[in-house]
Amino acid sequence: MKNEETRQYITEWIASYAKKSKVSAFVVGVSGGIDSALVSTLCAQTGLKVIAVTMPIHQAKSHVSRAMEHISFLKGKYPNVSHVEIDLTEAFDILAKTLPVCADEKKNLLCLANTRSRMRMTALYHVAGQNGALVAGTGNKIEDFGVGFFTKWGDGGVDFSPIADMTKTEVFTLAAYLGVCESILKAEPSDGLFDTDQSDAMQIGATYPELEWAMEMVEKGMKSSDFTGRDAQVIDIYTSRHAANMHKMRPIPVCKLPLSLHE
Repeated sequence: MKNEETRQYITEWIASYAKKSKVSAFVVGVSGGIDSALVSTLCAQTGLKVIAVTMPIHQAKSHVSRAMEHISFLKGKYPNVSHVEIDLTEAFDILAKTLPVCADEKKNLLCLANTRSRMRMTALYHVAGQNGALVAGTGNKIEDFGVGFFTKWGDGGVDFSPIADMTKTEVFTLAAYLGVCESILKAEPSDGLFDTDQSDAMQIGATYPELEWAMEMVEKGMKSSDFTGRDAQVIDIYTSRHAANMHKMRPIPVCKLPLSLHE
């Protein structure tokens, strides 16, 4: 990947979109992960106002420390960056006690994880509304268009997506080029939606390099039956996730009434 050309292209694209939208500020949720680190850095390089928001909810200490390290890096390098912390832990606990519980513990944990993500989206848009800003998406190509590894109306609820055409490998490469903290570059990707520090690979069942390979193979028309062993397993993981999460990646279906029913 051509790092400098890519950096310049995305930064100019972000600035152009802001101009068209008649805004001059961005809000970015900073999690301590590689995607939000890259997006917040690219937004900062536009020279426009950037509000980096941290939103801990029973967060793993490693995530918090990485997020704060990255924000210190941004504020030290870009005078247009500010930081807001919104601790959502108490609000989440109150809401969690109010919500219904089912017998399936795994389903409960997943629902609560998605609730965390949606609470964060609400907080980001609150800050954006106060500052006349756009909420920047931090999803990459594999998450947004491959396996659908995001929360509908949570981290999937954004105004624009600057890195959604980049694979995770490309995200790491460009982030390293831009000087993102070593602690973030070395950390295992994690969505930070559970009390434990489990990685994305643990949840999905495959690593991002494996999923990138599977995405490429499927786009070429290959199936799991064309492979054996781990390769076949990864193709199955990719295709099953892609199919199950297609509802997230498509526009909302609209029931279009025939003209006769409007009469």
